Amino acid sequence: MMKVDAKRLKKVAEKDAIRLIVVLLAAFLMSININSFVNAVGLYPGGATGIAIIIQRLALKYWNLNIAYTPITIILNAVPVYIGFKYIGKKFTLFSLVMVIANGFFVDLLPDYAVTQDPLLAAVFGGILNAIAITMCLKVDATSGGTDFISIFMSQKKGVDAFPYILGANIVILSIAGIFFGLEKALYSMIFQYVTTQALHVLYRTYQQRTLFIITDMPDRVCSMIYSVCGHGATLMDGEGSFAHRNKKIVYSIVSASDTRKIIPKVREIDPNAFINSVRTEEIMGNFYMRPRD
Repeated sequence: MMKVDAKRLKKVAEKDAIRLIVVLLAAFLMSININSFVNAVGLYPGGATGIAIIIQRLALKYWNLNIAYTPITIILNAVPVYIGFKYIGKKFTLFSLVMVIANGFFVDLLPDYAVTQDPLLAAVFGGILNAIAITMCLKVDATSGGTDFISIFMSQKKGVDAFPYILGANIVILSIAGIFFGLEKALYSMIFQYVTTQALHVLYRTYQQRTLFIITDMPDRVCSMIYSVCGHGATLMDGEGSFAHRNKKIVYSIVSASDTRKIIPKVREIDPNAFINSVRTEEIMGNFYMRPRD
């Protein structure tokens, strides 16, 4: 028993060490993005990061005060961190807090360096780099803080893909920035945020759902496999082919979009003749199991 516990603790420690390294790398990458793309051409990335940068620039413009980035972003993340601890997971939130603090430290430490002076190029490539940093965090069960906490909370509790709503809130924030600093930079910043959101949809699919309709002669095995892969049940429906008038079973299940990469090949292994229709799911209501965050 003690050997089993020691192995388990060692495995957890190794996993946490990897999580910490990835989070710190993501914080460093995001800070480079802020200093090399965002600050260099005067963009606003939206969310808590965008609000922190707006506060910095307002203080400098109207009161000639150069405020450090780290304390502002920590204050702005206070409520999201509380939401994380209470509703999502303590260790998950702790690693996210490390991301927030490390990112702030790197932003204040590293100098601004303009990779390009073209705001469109900065918006596109900065948005992609931003999405990569956020995805790195999400892949190891952490976030970059701010609206990511709210997005995950909505996804887990409401079963909604919250990124489009976050995009809408960010557009409001960027519109406010446009009033103070000019609409041109705000419009480029909207491109930055749109690119980030779209890249996230490609890079990270856990909080997107897909509906599977599987016509198969081996429904029981397919249902058992779906449950073993993602913890979801399935509904069996009777169907009849219009040509041969043969009775068929239809397996209906809603799963995480990332799980479809595992499920569809396994369905092919179980029943090579199965017909699979995978449909994007916009919103679900009712019980939908998602792996809890630690």
